[in-house]
Amino acid sequence: MSPFVGEIVGAMLLSLFGDAIVANVLLNKSKGQNSGWIVITTGWGLAVAMAVYAVGRISGAHINPAVTIGLASIGKFPWADVPLYIVGQFIGAFIGATLVWLAYLPHWAETESQGLKLAVFSTGPAIRNYGANLLTEIIGTFALVFGVLYIIGNELVAGLAPLLIGFLVWVIGLALGGPTGYAINPARDLGPRIAHFVLPIAGKGDSDWAYSWVPVVGPIIGGVVGALLFVLLFGA
Repeated sequence: MSPFVGEIVGAMLLSLFGDAIVANVLLNKSKGQNSGWIVITTGWGLAVAMAVYAVGRISGAHINPAVTIGLASIGKFPWADVPLYIVGQFIGAFIGATLVWLAYLPHWAETESQGLKLAVFSTGPAIRNYGANLLTEIIGTFALVFGVLYIIGNELVAGLAPLLIGFLVWVIGLALGGPTGYAINPARDLGPRIAHFVLPIAGKGDSDWAYSWVPVVGPIIGGVVGALLFVLLFGA
């Protein structure tokens, strides 16, 4: 398996598990309906861990353009490979979201709220304030990339890094997820948002393109800041 395919598979698993967890909590007549934020944040953390375990040895399991660009900004990943990785991440996220649509096929028509259907695929703000929303995504992704770097740079965590990265995503969701739903990953948000736009989802509404730039721009800025600060503080 090539690194490109590895990123497709990793992002697909991330999107499949993560978006399906949200579907289970939000869609009508699902057995997990109304099980709450703890289930969503725990599930996303486990989704990240499983995806990293799956393809970490193949591609490094970036599965996130903010991670790829952040690593490239400090010389830990070649810029020449960045576009291919990002394309793979978006393809994988789109495929994963499509599988979620199929897995929950009868439940879309049973769910009246267009907002809940969109929330399965992509994030949205609790209070729409683009400046504040952007800042939240920057802070969340800064914490992600900074945290990933100190986890993988620690010899004490050999073999446990994917699980600990999952824990990191879990705590980011619990701590910083309230304002925006913590996209912290442009592919995880925009890939499924495109899937929402193109798939024949029963009773769907608008894909909220007016907000779609926030979970793309914010994580990229945050990822670069997190990587640069890590190098500044730790020198590696």
